[in-house]
Amino acid sequence: MALASSSRWQPKEPSRARQRHRSVLALARVSRAFEFPRTILHVAKSASGPIIVSEDDEGRRYLQFGWIGAFQSAMWPGFPLRLELDYTRAVVATLAFVPEPSRLLVVGLGGGTIPTFLRAVLPHAHIDAVEIQPQVLDMARRYFDFREDEALHAHLADGRRFIESPGAPYDVIILDAYGTRSIPPALATQEFLRATQARLTPDGVVVGNVLRKSGRPGSLMDPLWQASFPQLYAFDVQASDNRILVGLPHARRLLRARLLARAGQLARKWGVPFNLRARVARRVSGSRGPANSHG
Repeated sequence: MALASSSRWQPKEPSRARQRHRSVLALARVSRAFEFPRTILHVAKSASGPIIVSEDDEGRRYLQFGWIGAFQSAMWPGFPLRLELDYTRAVVATLAFVPEPSRLLVVGLGGGTIPTFLRAVLPHAHIDAVEIQPQVLDMARRYFDFREDEALHAHLADGRRFIESPGAPYDVIILDAYGTRSIPPALATQEFLRATQARLTPDGVVVGNVLRKSGRPGSLMDPLWQASFPQLYAFDVQASDNRILVGLPHARRLLRARLLARAGQLARKWGVPFNLRARVARRVSGSRGPANSHG
C-alpha cells in the first residue's frame, strides 16, 4: 500500500536485536510449558510484570514472577512439611545454628511456604513475615494455604523499613526477597545487612537466599556478606543457582559435628521427608566482620 505522505511519522520497524530477543522469549515460554505442563489458576498484574499461580497434574502449586521466571514457591496444599524446592530445604536446615528459636522474621513471602513450615515445626515461636506486594500476599492466602494466627503474622511493608524500625530482636532473620530477576538493590547493601545484624539476639543468625554465578564457586553476594558479619557459612543448592548464606554476629566458631548432630535431631523431631544433615553448611574461608574479627 502506498504512503499518503512521506512527511508523516511512521512507526519504526523493530530492530533485529529486538526481534531476536522476542523470539528467544517466545521459545523459552514454549520450552518451559513442555518441560513443566501446568494449569494456570490465576494471573495478577504488578508493576514488575505478571505474577502467575499454576498447578501441575499431581496437585503441586507454583508461584512465578513473569512467564519465563524461576519458581518463587512450590508446594502441595495441605502438606506444609513437604518443601518442594531444594533451596527452601536448605533454608530450614539453617535452624541447626539456632535449634530452639523463639522469634523469627521472614522477609519475602512468595507463596508462604517457609513461614508456614516454620509455624508447623515451631508451634511456640513468634513468626513475622514481611511482603511488599499485596498481590503476592493475596495469592499466598488464596492458593498456598498461608494462614495467619496468634503466632504467625503477615506485614504488608517494605522489608528494609521494617528491619530498620525499632522492635524486639529476632533469633533468626531470613532474607528471601526477590523481584523478577534479582534481589532488590535496597536489600543488597552493607548498610542494610548491618541493620539486619542489629535486629538479632546475641546468638542469632541472618539467612540469605542469593544467586551464585553459574560455573563459579563463589557468589556475587559473598564479599558483601563477608564484610558485614564476623562469621559466614554457606549452603549450596544442587538443583539450582541458589546459594544460602548464614551470617553470624559473633566470632565463636561452631563445630561441624555439632551442627550435624543438631540437624539430625531436628529432622527426627519434625518428621520431615528430606535429609537435613546432608545440607549442613560449610564455613566460608576468610570471612571477617566490620571490625576485622576472624571466625
